[in-house]
Amino acid sequence: MKNKILNFSIAAMAALSLSSCNDWLTEDAPGNQKFDDFFTGGAMAEQVVNGAYVPLAWEYNNSYFSEWFFGDIGSDDALKGGQDIADGLDAYDIDNYKVNPNNAIVLDYYRAKYQGISRANLALQEVPKIDADDSMTEERKLCFMGEAYFLRGLYYFQLVRLFGGVPLITEVVDSSDKWKQTRATTEQIYEQIISDFKMAEELLWDKSRYPAEDLGRATRGAAQAFLCKAYLYSHDYENAYLWGKKWVEEQYRAGEYSLNPRYLDNWMEASENGPESIFEVQYIIEPTSDFGVGFGSTRGTFTTILCRQRGSSMGSDAGWGWNHPTQNLYNEFEAGDPRRDLTIGMPETEDLENIEVTYLGSPYYNLKNVYYDFDARTYITLTHQSRSPKNYLLMRAADALLLYAEAALESGKPASEVKWALEEVRARARANAADPATALPEFPYGSYADNTDGLRAALRHERRVELAMEGHRWFDLVRWGIAYDVLDKDNGSYGRTESAEARAEMGNFIKGKCELMPIPFEELRLNPMDQNPGY
Repeated sequence: MKNKILNFSIAAMAALSLSSCNDWLTEDAPGNQKFDDFFTGGAMAEQVVNGAYVPLAWEYNNSYFSEWFFGDIGSDDALKGGQDIADGLDAYDIDNYKVNPNNAIVLDYYRAKYQGISRANLALQEVPKIDADDSMTEERKLCFMGEAYFLRGLYYFQLVRLFGGVPLITEVVDSSDKWKQTRATTEQIYEQIISDFKMAEELLWDKSRYPAEDLGRATRGAAQAFLCKAYLYSHDYENAYLWGKKWVEEQYRAGEYSLNPRYLDNWMEASENGPESIFEVQYIIEPTSDFGVGFGSTRGTFTTILCRQRGSSMGSDAGWGWNHPTQNLYNEFEAGDPRRDLTIGMPETEDLENIEVTYLGSPYYNLKNVYYDFDARTYITLTHQSRSPKNYLLMRAADALLLYAEAALESGKPASEVKWALEEVRARARANAADPATALPEFPYGSYADNTDGLRAALRHERRVELAMEGHRWFDLVRWGIAYDVLDKDNGSYGRTESAEARAEMGNFIKGKCELMPIPFEELRLNPMDQNPGY
């Protein structure tokens, strides 16, 4: 599947530049090609849908802009890291709640998502016109359309969580009079996301139906899980519960998905697109020279080299030291929880003396998504100087189980349903512990009372440790409405307890502002619209 998505035909995306008539163009130029001339068979349908996946993998344009810059670094799970404070000032601003509308990470992230939306819109416009042939049955054609609906919904979901309402574009922008678009409301964007995911759920196949080379494509199970998630973000807990339960009954209990017996297998290359994977961004070995120019210049991931530790003891396998786990995250893990040491690494003693290894008091480094051999406890040597083929998980079964549990709790369903899903996740971690008989007891445990508030606190704890350093935490804090209570440097449970070095760099987390990123200034210049509050 990696090859089928990322090695797509450049000709398919060249269709985006095919001319269409404007009022100043009265005749076609000789040899001018139209959409209908290009989209003539099933192979072209597959290529245009494959092309819609590709912007998910983009991480570099004018800046690095992986989603974990927001989800991890913007939260209490991680500090920016890097060589020093001045390394990556746009990331520094995200880390310290000082973002302004000229932030390059914010701009590149915003534009990459609209590239994905544009490609999905093109697929949804053209694929329905293509007749079935030897390379595409009518059923496969409908599934391709389901993939495009899913991807458009996903790109908008990624945008709305960061920016709130954004321009809502559901058709191909093929003339100048469509360039400027007003902002839709947050509610309107979620309506579109949910509509797209529902269309996808009707048209997509279950994971088990895809041949091995197509694993990694959107599935019916992915649409169901993301519907649960989108409804949770909309605070529509009843519908979130219904879709979460549908995923549990039709996917998890039916054997379409399961938890890997070993927690660490989620980040081993051999387990990519495996039983726990619901949807992940596909990467391949990068054959091109370093960097390149602009979006799409790479098919490998920069996340690996960005997040590997800088220690000299790593030799040529050392990285750039970004995304440092915090002491606060380290302390969140219960005694005996094996997930801590599979998530957070501690440098060798000799490396601790290197000023570039410890960042604002944090010596820890991230072990997930760094192309790490957990069995050998060593980095896998890269064949490219800055990129790896390691996929990036956006949704896995443990995440979906905890989303379902949260939806059940917040919609007032029996506590037994919540506890069942919570225990599914804890039981796997317990089985991986050095002493399963004493590690990670079933709920209620520790300070968590056996009531709604205690169960909510236990669920939030479990999401943090199970999904630590996977880019979810900041979004969870904002969704729960507790970002200020956790992150503010003077009043937050994390902010006020961080190291003196880190607190000296922090700005205040301003309620009503910092829960969203600003609309990029360059986008406001090209398409005047309202800015988010406080920016």
